Amino acid sequence: MNQVARDTALPADPSAPAHAAPSVWALTLGSVGVVYGDIGTSPLYAFREAATAAAGEAGVVSRDIVLGVLSMILWALIVVVTIKYVLILLRADNNGEGGTLSLTALVFRAIGRRTPIVLLLGIIGASMFLGDSVITPAISVLSAVEGLKLVTPAFEHFVVPLTIVILIALFAVQRRGTARVAAYFGPVMVVWFLCISIAGLLHISDDPRVFAAVNPYYAVSFLAQHGHIGLVTLGAVFLAVTGGEALYADLGHFGRRPIKLAWFGLVLPALLLNYFGQGAMVLRDPSAIANPFYKMLPEMFLLPMVVLATAATVIASQAVITGAYSLTYQAIQLGLLPRLAILHTSEAHFGQIYIPRVNTALLAGVLLLVLMFRTSSQLASAYGIAVTTTMVVDGVLGFIVIWKLWKWKWWSAALLMVPLVIVDATFLSANLLKLLEGAWAPLLFGSAMVMLIVTWQRGSRILVQKTRRVEVPIDALIRSLEKRPPHIVPGTAVFLTSDPDFAPASLLHNLKHNKVLHEQNIILTIVTADTPRTDEDERVEITPISERFTRVALRFGFMEQPNVPKALAVARKQGLHFDIMSTSFFLSRRSLKPSPHSGMPGWQDRLFIGLARSANDATDFFQIPTGRVVEVGTQVAV
Repeated sequence: MNQVARDTALPADPSAPAHAAPSVWALTLGSVGVVYGDIGTSPLYAFREAATAAAGEAGVVSRDIVLGVLSMILWALIVVVTIKYVLILLRADNNGEGGTLSLTALVFRAIGRRTPIVLLLGIIGASMFLGDSVITPAISVLSAVEGLKLVTPAFEHFVVPLTIVILIALFAVQRRGTARVAAYFGPVMVVWFLCISIAGLLHISDDPRVFAAVNPYYAVSFLAQHGHIGLVTLGAVFLAVTGGEALYADLGHFGRRPIKLAWFGLVLPALLLNYFGQGAMVLRDPSAIANPFYKMLPEMFLLPMVVLATAATVIASQAVITGAYSLTYQAIQLGLLPRLAILHTSEAHFGQIYIPRVNTALLAGVLLLVLMFRTSSQLASAYGIAVTTTMVVDGVLGFIVIWKLWKWKWWSAALLMVPLVIVDATFLSANLLKLLEGAWAPLLFGSAMVMLIVTWQRGSRILVQKTRRVEVPIDALIRSLEKRPPHIVPGTAVFLTSDPDFAPASLLHNLKHNKVLHEQNIILTIVTADTPRTDEDERVEITPISERFTRVALRFGFMEQPNVPKALAVARKQGLHFDIMSTSFFLSRRSLKPSPHSGMPGWQDRLFIGLARSANDATDFFQIPTGRVVEVGTQVAV
């Protein structure tokens, strides 16, 4: 496959006809709608918040402030988004997929094993992305609806209720899937970027000297001269690049080339024109800093722009919500979270999924933030810290990939990535200054996710250690059965287990209570690869153990939905002889009880048991026909 094809191809669908692959331009249009929704709506509030923070208590927005803020925004977009994500990390794809967990899996492959430090970094980065998923819909929709106050002050009391109605409607339609709505995302966002470009272009003539901000001297000078205020301002400037991590997270949906074309051809020029237009207008009229985005517009275009901005922010929110679904799904497949009910909302597009519990948790968090902060200006204080944490993690993991997987000298990789990580860390420290003003909110949500994942990992490890003590090696069991064979019944029994070297609990219970053994017994293990998808020829691994026992390992990528019956059909083609109509699947259902000697604090013990009980049924998750499943219950103290 040539480079262009690799850069633009969507994940292959074996059932799709060859001519169904979208063109580069169709993918570019789609990326404008999905990838750039968040960063594309930043002009609604980013320049206003940064300039206001720079003015401090004096409240006077001087020329030095405007040029300093614009220079920081410009170079943040170039260094953080363009250089780090568009030019470097987009090339660090895991079989076409991007995002923090994909990058973590790529690092595991590069170093040849799963290490606790890398796993913890991946967990922190993913959790903070979920924290950002709560705050993005809240601030984006609030900032758009606030434009109604400029149409008439009478609308001021309706901003929060209207925002809540829009958000509830947005989360309510998630169950129906995004396929139909997504078709309009690209065109709407193209109109949005063209409109903000024109609005900015019309006001640059207010003071053409605004182009002096291209010189990084103004950014460096402002930071050097303003100390604490400069650092606070830098935290607000970061609002202009939130959403930059979505470039990498959505790589698998659109490909490298379309995302680059959209960024350089439309998104970056539109953002810079609008920011510089806002700056020029404020240089001419400092009072316009109250709401520079909407004040650029003639009065007759104000209401249509509010409607367009609301549509754009809903699209931005949709992109983050679906990103949260995808990230949670990856975490489940990688064993970082318990199995949750996952609904596929499209037969044609595998990636379009809906996770009810994640949807409910996000909606509750978003509404809570809107009711707590009530304005986008107050909510801006909470924005940024989660994203900066994710960006720092991406930078560190990216360094390991460049060093270990791309085979660069360690010092060459460090020269490339360390300065970028330092920039991200500087933004992180600047956002930490807003901790008591609201930044605690996404940090609290992200920390809660870290705690859940760590608890699940730790509890699962303890559970394996405890069950291992009473487990019987499968080879020893087979030797025992050959010496004293039980009653043999016709048909095939499939026993699911996470460790094929030991006899599954369901097999032992079947022998103990039913005192029978099937003609053919398959010890089945589901293996999740560190790649998004696996090829069909790598799907099945068959290892005969004895005349009646066979080990079968089914490999699925962390972006694939495990389908055991379909995979076993592949196994039949490879020589595993059995009749699916006379096959029974035996699963163990563990009932967990707290133990005073679990190795975890009591509260964490109870949390792990709660997570285990909330897990979706394995029958549904692995798509096994319910009529052929036999569940055997066991009680385990953890």
